[in-house]
Formats: sequence, C-alpha cells, structure tokens
Amino acid sequence: MRKIGLLTFFTSFFFAQFAASQSLPSNFPVLEENLRRNQLLDTLPSNVSFLLKPILADSSTYPLSDNLIDSELSIRLTPIINTTRVSTKRPYAWGDYGMIPNPGFQTYFSGGVEMKYKFINLTFRPELVIAQNKGFFTGLDEMSNSEIRDRFFFWNNGDFPERFGKTWIANPWWGQSKLTVQYGAFEIGGSTQNIWWGPGQFNALTYSNNAQGFPHLSLNTIKPARTLIGNFEGQIIMGRLENSGLAPSQEQALDDLYFRPFTGDWRYTNAITISWNPKWVKGFFLGFSRTFQQYDANRGNEFLDWFPIFEGLQKKNFFEDGNTVDFDANGRDQTITFFGRVAIPKSKSELYFELGRRDHAYNWRDYILNPDHARAYILGFVQLFDLPQSGRMIQVRGEMTQQQESVNRYIRYLGVKGGLTWHTHTRARGFVNYGQPLGVGIGVGSNVQTMEFALVDGLDKIGVSFERLANNQDFYYKAQLQETERKPWIDLSLGFLYDKKFENLLVSSKLQVIHAKNYQWQLDPASTAEFPKGENLTSMLAQVSLIYFWKQNEN
Repeated sequence: MRKIGLLTFFTSFFFAQFAASQSLPSNFPVLEENLRRNQLLDTLPSNVSFLLKPILADSSTYPLSDNLIDSELSIRLTPIINTTRVSTKRPYAWGDYGMIPNPGFQTYFSGGVEMKYKFINLTFRPELVIAQNKGFFTGLDEMSNSEIRDRFFFWNNGDFPERFGKTWIANPWWGQSKLTVQYGAFEIGGSTQNIWWGPGQFNALTYSNNAQGFPHLSLNTIKPARTLIGNFEGQIIMGRLENSGLAPSQEQALDDLYFRPFTGDWRYTNAITISWNPKWVKGFFLGFSRTFQQYDANRGNEFLDWFPIFEGLQKKNFFEDGNTVDFDANGRDQTITFFGRVAIPKSKSELYFELGRRDHAYNWRDYILNPDHARAYILGFVQLFDLPQSGRMIQVRGEMTQQQESVNRYIRYLGVKGGLTWHTHTRARGFVNYGQPLGVGIGVGSNVQTMEFALVDGLDKIGVSFERLANNQDFYYKAQLQETERKPWIDLSLGFLYDKKFENLLVSSKLQVIHAKNYQWQLDPASTAEFPKGENLTSMLAQVSLIYFWKQNEN
C-alpha cells in the first residue's frame, strides 16, 4: 500500500495544461526527424525530450483533416501512409511497424480517424502489411553439427524466424489505435500503438517501432509535466506479447532435430520509464526504464506479480528461509536502461546515449566488478550547418548500436563460448512480438554504425547514408568460427535518400546498395586453407513512403 501511495502521489503531484494537438506516431517518416531538427533551430520548445514517443505535434507539423461534423465532438481524418519496399536476394531493413525482414515485395498501409470529446480521445488507425515473404540462401546445412547447435542456441532462447511461413502473408492489425482519457499532462487508457523509449533515431534498446505494436494499458504523460525542479515525462504499461510460433530456420530437417518448440502461451510485460529535464539546464534530459516479461502461466496474482517494476534491483534480496530463491525460475526476464540527451540550439547540435543491462546483478559488488556484463548501448548525434543566403542546411546524423556481449563473457561463463545476448532469455525466450524484436531490429547479437549526410530545406531532403552492420557477432564467437577459416559477416551499404513535399503529398524514398562480405559466414568455392576467401553477396533495397495529408479549408 505504501508503494501504491507513492505512485499516486507521484502522478498527482505534476500538472500542466493540455494543449490542443495530436499524437504523432512513433518514428513517423520525415515528420519526426523534422521536429527534432526544429528543436536545434530553436523553433520547438526546449523541454520536449524525444525520449518518450509518440509525442504531441501541432497541426502545422502533423495536419489532420477539418472537423467532419459541426459540434463539440471533433472527428478528423489522419494522414494516410503507404510504404512499399522491394529487396533482392536477402533481408535488410528494420524499424518499420511490423513489416517483415524478408526479401521480395512488401507494402504497408495505415490511416484512420481521430475523435475527441472533452477529455476523451479515440484514435482508430489500423494497419495492413502485405508481403511476398520470399526465402533466401543461408548455408546453414553446410555448417558442422556443433556450429548448427550454437546457431539454434540463440533461436531456442529467442524468437527470430528467418522466414514467416512459406507463402505470401497479409497481416491486418489495429495499428496506431488507442482509447484514452486525458487530464492536464496525463493520459490513461488502452492502446495498440507503437511506443518508443530512449533517444535513438534508428534503434532503441527496449521499445521501438521495429515490431508490430502490442495491446497494452498505459498511464503516461502526453507532454512534459512542469514541477519545481523541472519537467518530467513518464509511462507505465501493462501489455501482452506474442511469440511467432514458427520454427526458426528454413531447413525443416534441422528444425526437427534442434528446435525447442514454443509453449503457445503469451507473455505478460510490465514496464516503466521516467525522464527528467532539470529547470536549470535548458535542453538537457536524463532518464531510465525498466522492463519485465514473463509467460502468463508462470505469473502469480500478487501485486508484485502484476507490477514487478517495483521489485528490488539486487538478486540477493530474494531469499526464503535462508535459501536463495532462483529469481529466473519463474521465467521472469528484465532489462534496465539509462539514457540521456542534450540539444544545443546555439551550435545546432544534439548528442545522446542509451546504456542497458538485461541481467540484474547479484549485489552492488557484482555490478561494480562486472559493469559491462549483459550490456548493450547506443550513441548518436545530430549536427546542422547553415548554408549562407540559401535558407538550406547540411544535416549530419550518426548513430552506433552495440549489442554484442563484451569480453566479460570469457570470465563470466564456463568455457569460452559465452552466454546469452540482448533480447534473449532462457525461459521467457526473446523480447519480441510475433517474432520481431521490440527494440533493436538489426539481428540478435549484431552491431551497426550509421552515418548520414544530407541537404535539407524544410521537409525536403537529399542525401547519402553509409552503414556498417556486423551480423550475429555473438553467434560467430560462440561457435568459435574465429578459429576456422570463416570470417565475420559484415554488411557495407550505401544509401541514396530523397524526400520531397508536393502540396498535400509527402514522398520519402531510399535506394540502398548492400555488399555483404563473408555472407552467412560462407566460404567461396575457390577458398583454400592457405588462402581463405569468403563468399560475398551484393543486393539492393528500394523503398518509397507516400504520405497524404487531407486538404484543409482556408479560413
């Protein structure tokens, strides 16, 4: 009861007036990037953290249609978005509202209506994904039995299928929909919309728009809540996650031998995030998040079973009759992250970080001695440069995401193969929804670095991006492929970017060339022990997003 009282005090202490605006879906193409840029240009309030999304946007940024009826009830149409992607030979791309990571053709549609009556808000914005879902070469059956077992180690402690069935798929979903009650700076209700926690632009360690949104109850701020010591934003969620139920590889014979099937049960998730903008430091934000997941059959009905986010951080606190309780025995999986962001309009700069840990320490001594155990992190920046007398700017963006286990694995685990990796767990399986990671979408145990250079003018942009993706590094070292002729599988890509606003139509496009060195860790047929040579693969990805804004009457 004391904890409930503290939570009630916390949520009732902060108050801010609600401004008429609408919720911009998490990581919405072009518009969110433009909002972030506007803050560096000092045309967006400095108290907007971009650490908790969706965020509110005014009608000039995210225009809805005119009110369809003349009454106190507001009914407006939301913009329609269609994203179409064609990729050749192999999967590539992430952060796309549940579009699947498979080659071939696929398309995404979303649009709907937003209704408001006093403090009640209903958004109905369904989604539809249609995908060709082609197969692709992996060479898994050419590996040794030991290497195959190590590959299935991550599949059996996660949920990352290579292919989502055998045929075309059509997946309708409630999408970015919600029914909530709003008061001041706060909102409570139910939703299936994607949430994004943390400062990342291309990835997030816990929740992002990489997977299909999941149904959840939420208590959250809708804009910064002002207090005597600064602005706060936060969210508490209770949600339902699903596994894919699919075998992981495209080789049925290997699945039959090595795969541990799913139970069919769903997973309960409880999570909290809080961020703080000190009133004395403009544009500076700090925050943390804590997430739990657990198969529903293993969950009890006590308060801490429903709200494990209020449990202690140290494993040593869990004792019964003098005997240590196995904290993971009931299948509970947690992550905790810390993040920060600073926006400096004077220099038109932004820096940010996110550091996470997926396995809490036995005690503080354990944490101090092994601070990099089970960690992942994101670092990034944005820098704008004015072009005199043109009104345009050069935008430079960069971000690196590191999921690969640190060298600490050699002393933490028995042997040299290491243990689990980010988004995996021995009992709760992957931190996923329908087979796609909720946070980082680049692949389990993978690392990526992205750089982008662009000429921007309002919503218009033309630029290039460079990306280096080191695939499944934890598997590479667990299988001890470094002791063989096989080299790491590294993707090097060059992308061409073009965004353009045409009256009520916004176009965002990307053409990417991906060169995979040592693709799937395969050896070239001409490779020899004296002169090892990897098998390379070059593929293409073309993607276009069309966003239509309903025409508004001019008054």
